[in-house]
Amino acid sequence: MNKPLIYCIALICFWDVFSQFDRVEPPFWWKDMQRSEVEVMFYGKNIADFDVSSTINGLITGVRKTGNPNYLFVTLETSTVINSSIELHFTKEKKNIIYNYKLLDRKNNSSMRASYDSSDVIYLLMPDRFSNGSVANDQEKSVQEQTNRNLPGGRHGGDIKGVINHVDYLKKLGVTTIWSTPLCEDNDTNYSYHGYGQSDVYKIDPRYGTNEEYVQLSSSLKQNGMKLIMDYVTNHWGAEHWMFKDQPTYDWFHQFPGYGQTNYRMSTQFDQHASERDAHYCMDGWFVKSMPDLNQGNELVLHYLIQNAIWWIEYADLDGFRVDTYSYGDKKGMATWTKAITDEYPNFNIVGEVWMSSQAQMAYWQKDSKIGAIQSYNSHLPSVMDFTLQEAIASVFNEDQSTWDKGLVKLYNNFTNDFLYPNPNSLLVFMENHDTARFNHIYPDFSKYRMALSLILTTRGIPQLYYGTELGMAGDKNKGDADIRQDFPGGWAGDKQNAFVESQRTEQQQKYYAFTEKLLNWRKGKTVIHQGKLTHFVPQDNVYVYFRHNDHGEMVMVVLNNNSVEKKVDLAPFHELLKGKKSGKEVISDQVFSLDQPLKIEAKGVLILELQ
Repeated sequence: MNKPLIYCIALICFWDVFSQFDRVEPPFWWKDMQRSEVEVMFYGKNIADFDVSSTINGLITGVRKTGNPNYLFVTLETSTVINSSIELHFTKEKKNIIYNYKLLDRKNNSSMRASYDSSDVIYLLMPDRFSNGSVANDQEKSVQEQTNRNLPGGRHGGDIKGVINHVDYLKKLGVTTIWSTPLCEDNDTNYSYHGYGQSDVYKIDPRYGTNEEYVQLSSSLKQNGMKLIMDYVTNHWGAEHWMFKDQPTYDWFHQFPGYGQTNYRMSTQFDQHASERDAHYCMDGWFVKSMPDLNQGNELVLHYLIQNAIWWIEYADLDGFRVDTYSYGDKKGMATWTKAITDEYPNFNIVGEVWMSSQAQMAYWQKDSKIGAIQSYNSHLPSVMDFTLQEAIASVFNEDQSTWDKGLVKLYNNFTNDFLYPNPNSLLVFMENHDTARFNHIYPDFSKYRMALSLILTTRGIPQLYYGTELGMAGDKNKGDADIRQDFPGGWAGDKQNAFVESQRTEQQQKYYAFTEKLLNWRKGKTVIHQGKLTHFVPQDNVYVYFRHNDHGEMVMVVLNNNSVEKKVDLAPFHELLKGKKSGKEVISDQVFSLDQPLKIEAKGVLILELQ
């Protein structure tokens, strides 16, 4: 047989093998995982017509076929595998295809990786609006929507490279952890920049970069002593997801049949009086028409989501998750998903978006909740977002204390309900995020920014900032989401101003930045703030006083004056904590205050005193 003919035959065989498998997910796994059993999905034209086998005894523990012949789910027990490649045989009549599935070595102590906690400050950014580090990926033929910065709700070109380029800026600011909105492919025809309608959950969106660049971002942060949080979406995918277009099973997604709108009533998840219909539409209804709702009650779906989450943690060396719309999913399925991840990574923190206006209802969703236990439910979720505090912050600084429930007493009342939470120190505290009204639009006032930032950085919990807030960036929620997600000035070549650089900031921007930088960097080394006890006093005359203190004698006193005039604060009511303390050094001004006389605090002012 001549060489050209041999080459042609080999090429045909090669093409036949790889044309049979359009997708394999997870694309690889790791040795020595606690979750050693992995369910691999093989996708290709009529792949279910094949039988699958291996020469390794006990390797294949299950093969599942669905009503769609293009899917084959093969469960592999990897604990006894020594080699880095598993040879699988797919046979059909006289046809035999060999597929080598890879097993990688884990990093040392991978299962005991550190995660974010109350010692961190999280910086939430939307990559499309942060910085365009590479114009080469602005226009991508493989996806539908192209970059057009003239469209407020369009793609603007920010990417992973842009974030990497400004790690130094974030580190200098005092940030310890980055939370980016989703970076996986979102191939919607428009309004896709937010990333919550994902079309491929194993692939970084090409307009943001590549999987390798995401790993590079994680590595760059680690080299600078920082952490990376992935924004994970368990509740839904986008209508352009390839699996929605060729569904493995009818019940992979919730069908009504087809589209059914959620009622957004998360209280039906635990309301003992709720109708079955209302509970069904909350959990199973689609968040919006372009986001098909995933069925976490389907075992195949649940395994897929668990494995995908663990794959990203291991592959990109992640430090935590923020989970979008956590309380909209099947709560039993979500508890299983969460526990599977924290079983594999005991220190791994996961904060769930549970957007409710009642502390009792939010506390239901935190791990080991006594409220959840009433219904024999445990979410296993370490953290939830403190939306009640954020809602209070959005109004209190424009209110006096002329009535029982106005002004700073709202903050006090929020913290009085901490007994409902199993772990209030693990709550995510924030002034704003990518879905809320921007703080600096509600309050175009630097003095109010100082009070709010001081609060979230000195109270219990894990503080989170939103990109650009440190420059006084604003935006009107009433104009739509695009206005609260504006481009960071200087993130694009040709911008009139580069606010990443001090010399190009306006005087007002620098005032915001300097205050933020000093407070964030001070907080880094203060274990009394990270872990200390919180003791607060009922606000008097719209002045709120609280202390952070520990058994080592460290103590920080915080005073918020929400009045439009200067106040003198009598220290006698705080004797139980101040006894033996002579003075306090103010963190921002470095001024020393004597504690044997009333404290003077300016209008709309804040004092953060390290007590001596």
